[in-house]
Amino acid sequence: MNNTYHQCLSLLNHCKTLKAVKQVHASLLKTALDLDAFFAGKLLLHCAVTISDSLDYARRLFFHFPNPDVFMYNALVRGFSESDKPQNSITAFIELRRKCLDPPDSFSFAFVLKAAANLRSLKSGIQLHCQALVHGLDGHLFVGTTLISMYGECGFSNFSMKVFDEMRDPNVVVWNAVVTACFRSGDVENAKRMFDTMPFWNLTSWNVMLAGYMKAGELELARNVFIAIEVKDDVSWSTMIVGLAQNGCFDEAFGLFRELLQVGTRPNEVSLTGVLSACAQAGAFEFGRILHGFVEKFGFNRIVSVNNALIDTYSKCGNVGMARLVLERMPEDKSVVSWTSMIAGLAMHGHGEEAIQLFHEMEESGVRPDGITFISILYACSHAGLIEQGSRYFSLMKDVYCLEPTIEHYGCMVDLYGRAGKLEKAYEFACQMPISPNTIIWRTLLGACGIHGNVELAEQVKERLSVLDPNNSGDHVLLSNIYAVAGKWKEQVTIRRSMTDQRLKKTPGWSMIEVDKIMYSFVAGGKPNKITEEAYEKLRVITYRLRVEGGYVPEVGSVLHDIEEEEKEDSVSKHSEKLALAFGIARMCKGKAIRIVKNLRICRDCHTVMKLSSKVYGLEIVVRDRSRFHSFMNGSCSCRDYW
Repeated sequence: MNNTYHQCLSLLNHCKTLKAVKQVHASLLKTALDLDAFFAGKLLLHCAVTISDSLDYARRLFFHFPNPDVFMYNALVRGFSESDKPQNSITAFIELRRKCLDPPDSFSFAFVLKAAANLRSLKSGIQLHCQALVHGLDGHLFVGTTLISMYGECGFSNFSMKVFDEMRDPNVVVWNAVVTACFRSGDVENAKRMFDTMPFWNLTSWNVMLAGYMKAGELELARNVFIAIEVKDDVSWSTMIVGLAQNGCFDEAFGLFRELLQVGTRPNEVSLTGVLSACAQAGAFEFGRILHGFVEKFGFNRIVSVNNALIDTYSKCGNVGMARLVLERMPEDKSVVSWTSMIAGLAMHGHGEEAIQLFHEMEESGVRPDGITFISILYACSHAGLIEQGSRYFSLMKDVYCLEPTIEHYGCMVDLYGRAGKLEKAYEFACQMPISPNTIIWRTLLGACGIHGNVELAEQVKERLSVLDPNNSGDHVLLSNIYAVAGKWKEQVTIRRSMTDQRLKKTPGWSMIEVDKIMYSFVAGGKPNKITEEAYEKLRVITYRLRVEGGYVPEVGSVLHDIEEEEKEDSVSKHSEKLALAFGIARMCKGKAIRIVKNLRICRDCHTVMKLSSKVYGLEIVVRDRSRFHSFMNGSCSCRDYW
C-alpha cells in the first residue's frame, strides 16, 4: 500500500493534462485512496490550480468528497480566484465559513481577497477585510499584503496605505505591494513617494517602479528608472520591452531587444512574447521571422505562450500560412489561446470556412472553447458572409457550452447581419439585446449603412450615437460620407459645418510599412520630407501606369462636392496607404510581398489601386486595416470585395 501511495503521488505531480489526471484518479478509485483526505486535497489542488481548463472537474471532485477540510476549500477558492469567474471564489469562501468545521486561515483570506481584487469589488473587499479582523488575521503578513493589493486594484490607494501603516515590520514584499497599489490607482505621485521612503531597495523594487511608470504611460520616467538600474535582470529588460510595445514605441522595443542580446542577456519568455507583440502590432514581418529563428534555436518553441505569440505575430503580419505551421508543430498540449489565436488569424484574413474547420478540430482535441473563441468564430463568419453558420455558433455558445453572451458577441451578430445587407434585422437585433447596445454596436451598424447606402437607417443610428457619444468625429465623418455617396450635398455640408462649430477633428489616417527591417510611417497630409517626397514621386508614376495599363479611374464619390474633379482626385491620392505602397514598390526587392498596416478602414479607391497594382506590377500586397486583412494578388482581393 505504501508503494502505491508514493507511486500515485509521483504520477499526480507529473500530470500535465486533465486526461492524465483522470487516469491517476482512476487508480485512486481502485485503491480507495480517493477517500484519503490528503490525496483528495492534492488531486483537487492540482485540478484547480495546475491544470488549465479543469476547474469544473475540480468542483466535481470537491462535491464528491464527504467532508472537505479547509485545505480543499482553499484549493477551490484559489482556483476560482485566478479564473475568469472570480465571483465563484467568494461563493466557495462563504461555503467554507458555513459548512467547514475548521475556520478560514490566512490562505483562505489571501486567495479570496485576490478574487475581490480581480472583480474590482470594493464592497466585497471591505466585507472580507472585516472578516479578517474578526479572525485576527488582518495583521498577518500574507493577508495584509493581499489587502493592500486589493484596495489598489479597486482604485483606493489611500486605503492601501492605511493597511500598510497598521502593519508591523513590513518587509520588501509589502513595500513593493503598496507602491504597486498606488500605481494601480493612478496615484503616480504617492507611488514615487513610497518608493523614495523605502528603507531597503532591491532589484524587484526598481522593477516595480519601472512596470508602474509603463502602466501609467510615463515613458520618460520609465526610461530614467531603466537607466538608473545598475544591474538589470531579465525582468527589467522584459518589462521595458513589453511596456514600449504596449505604448506603441515599436522601433524602440526592437532596438532594446537587440541591445539585450548585445550585452549577453538571454531573453526570457516574457521579453520574447513582448517583442513579438510589438512585431504583431507594427506588422514587422521580417523582424518577426528573425525572432522565430531565435525561438527555434534556443528551444523556446516548447513554451506554449511563445508559440501563441508567434501565431498572433504571423497572423497580424499577413502570413496566415506560417501561423498555421506554428500551430501544427506545437506540442500536444495546445491551450485554448493557441486555437483561438489561429481562429482569429483566419478570421482576419477572411478564411471563414477554414476557421470553422479549425474550431471543430479544437473541439475534437478536447479543448473547450471560451468566450473569446466564440468572438473569433463569429468574427470569421461575419467577414466571410456566413450568416447561417454565425447564427448557429451564437446558439451553440449558449445552449451547449452554457456561455452567457457578452456585448462583444452581440456586436459580432450585428456586424454579421449588417455586412450581409440585412440592415433591418441587424437594427432589430440591436434593439432587442438584453444588454443596452454601446457605441461600438451602433457604430458597427452605421458602418454597415455606409456600405449598403441606407441613408434613412444611418440617420436613426446616428441619433442613437449622438446621445451616447456626441463628440465622436468619426461618426460625423461616416454620416457625411454616406450623404456624399447618396448625393445629399446639403446634408453633408450641414454635418461638416457642425464638426467645425464643435471643433471636431477627423482622425488622421496613417500607414506603416517595413522595408529592410525598418518601419516607415506615412500620415495623410503630413509634413513633407525626403521619404514622403520619394513616395509621392513614385506614386505619380504608379498612378499613370495604372491608368494606362489597368484602366484606373479614381473613385471620388465621398469627397466634398464643391471642389473641382481634379482636386477630388488629388484628395484621394494622398491617402497614407497609397504612399506606403509607392514607397514599398520603390524600395523593396522584386518578388517580395508588400505588407502595409493602416489605422483606419481602407477606402474603395485605395482598395481599387491595390488590386490593380497587384496585377500591373505582379505583386502580392497585404493590407491590414482597422478590422481585417486584404490580400491582393493578380488583380483580386481575398475579401472578394466583401468588407
